[in-house]
Amino acid sequence: MAEFTLHCFCQSGNAFKAASLLACAGADWEAVFVDFLGGETRTPAWREQVNEMGEVPVLEHRGLKLSQSGVILDYLAEALGRFGAESPEEKREIWRWILFDNHKFTSYFATHRWLRSLAPAAPEPAVLAFLEARADAAFAVVEKHLESQDFLVGGRPTIADFSLSGYLFYPPEETGYDLAGAFPAVHAWSQRLAALPGWQPPYELLPGERIAPRRSYPIKG
Repeated sequence: MAEFTLHCFCQSGNAFKAASLLACAGADWEAVFVDFLGGETRTPAWREQVNEMGEVPVLEHRGLKLSQSGVILDYLAEALGRFGAESPEEKREIWRWILFDNHKFTSYFATHRWLRSLAPAAPEPAVLAFLEARADAAFAVVEKHLESQDFLVGGRPTIADFSLSGYLFYPPEETGYDLAGAFPAVHAWSQRLAALPGWQPPYELLPGERIAPRRSYPIKG
């Protein structure tokens, strides 16, 4: 049995945040597929036995069950001794970016991707336009920050980088963004992360079946 168990599925960028850290840290871990798209996390049994919030990822380690990607990343950095803060000031800065990610960066970008490409019903155009505008604004903040440094905090990869990059490695036909053209500094940063030893893209690292986008829209970039 592996030391770490991650409940996950391949379409989840939040699960990819944790999985990519585990892979890049060389951890002893295994993935347990969750049929999220089939409704598994909405069942009473799953919520009682795995995560009352009905969300993925969930990390199991030494009798603990942890949910929420930011908490999982923080725990893994401490448990593995990799990609964490080296000072109280860095810890605050890392959490500043993780909170920004959860509130504005991943939240709008991931919701835009889901409605655009994966949700069963086509979204209202005004809703999609609103989410794209909010995602663009969040991307602009990160783009400016990364124009002058290689990583988000401390000149090296940290859990802040794993957090914000969780949904960037899905294909443009899903996300609607060609990052190389739309946000070149963000794209260059993502490629530095992809060059880390052990890194793999989400559809190779995580379990589950890749599904084609349900709809086609123009790609930004």
